[in-house]
Amino acid sequence: MKYEILSLNFIDLDNDLGSLLIYQDILESEILQAFQILIRTANQDEKKAVKAYGKIFKGLAELNSSWQDFIIEEILIQENPFSMGVQNKRVNNSLLAAVEQDLEILQKLYNCTPEVIVNKLTNQYKQGFNLIPWLQDNRKENFLHSSEKWSESIEDLIQHYRQKGTGIFARYNALKWQNSGLVGISYPDDIQLEEIVGYEEQKEILINNTERLLSGYQALNVLLYGSRGSGKSSLVKGLLRKYRERGLRLIEVAKEELQNLPQIVDRLRNRVQKFIIFVDDLSFEEDDEKFKNLKVVLEGSVTSKPDNVVIYATSNRRHLIREYFNDRPSPSQGDEVHAWDTVQEKLSFSDRFGLTLTFEPANQDKYLEIVHHLASLEGISLEREDLEFRAKQWATRHNGRSGRTARQFIDFLIGELNCQ
Repeated sequence: MKYEILSLNFIDLDNDLGSLLIYQDILESEILQAFQILIRTANQDEKKAVKAYGKIFKGLAELNSSWQDFIIEEILIQENPFSMGVQNKRVNNSLLAAVEQDLEILQKLYNCTPEVIVNKLTNQYKQGFNLIPWLQDNRKENFLHSSEKWSESIEDLIQHYRQKGTGIFARYNALKWQNSGLVGISYPDDIQLEEIVGYEEQKEILINNTERLLSGYQALNVLLYGSRGSGKSSLVKGLLRKYRERGLRLIEVAKEELQNLPQIVDRLRNRVQKFIIFVDDLSFEEDDEKFKNLKVVLEGSVTSKPDNVVIYATSNRRHLIREYFNDRPSPSQGDEVHAWDTVQEKLSFSDRFGLTLTFEPANQDKYLEIVHHLASLEGISLEREDLEFRAKQWATRHNGRSGRTARQFIDFLIGELNCQ
């Protein structure tokens, strides 16, 4: 269903786009806003239409995307009553009929490529505008690309939404909570689990728990605590690379944002993806309000906890709330009667995590084991004695023995060897 230049009618296409029922929001992107200006002004204001085409060209160039890839991508990430409803299997016949009509319109939009537009404008305008069609050949394989009639591809679209989800969760694997909303991370720390050695038992337990989450079973919230640089954070990040194709998403929440945790959890409810809420370097001061919000999510409230969300937190402290000696109860006038209850409340907070994984400091043997493993992964072929000697020197002069120190040493070594 390709457009012929002479048969392309901008007014008819504008009317069609105005009659979209379910996919109206697709027109809110800057590129499609410019497209609407173009088709509405092409017959009255040539300069305005040409300027709008320039915005379309620039927008596609910035995305490094073809027009047709862009249209399909916008359809696949749309959050609307249909795309959200099919994830929860709540769709009626009226909704399906509306989607069928919308897909017919969107296929017309898909076929109205920059090349078609440029040919149309060039034939229409007598004065010579130097318009270059945006051509991009890296078209992605997709069921809509290969469909001759989109209105007959609704079942494929339903399966896509059920497998991949919608919105920001379909576009990004890693996200963070920032300025009262979720923000996608375009380039997450791409750590491989194979890089992390020396803590195999902890790694296996965390992987098994994550596998349960992905399989739809009850998974536990996890506290990873222990010495700095032992790989706690890297282990959590490495799960994303291993399981992102199975629908795992990682959401980083800073300790300062924990007051928003109930709101974040509600945002993730009823999504097809599985989520790890990642809180790094967790600890609290006395009477910290953020502690109470985390406690609510860990222990539950009247609102049920979603099965597709777990919290993985790292800390250098086994007891997450600071306790001082003057917190200990002593019988004096004005003291709390049940003061030990308050102390136990503080000390037992970490027990509210279903799993607690301990990362002990690396001794010399474990440190050298990590160094040899990373050197092997990077293809470094120094003599064993030379590598170990230099690794020990590095640890002594820098941050002591740890997985982080080993990684820093190997990175330094790679640069040094490549510069020789």
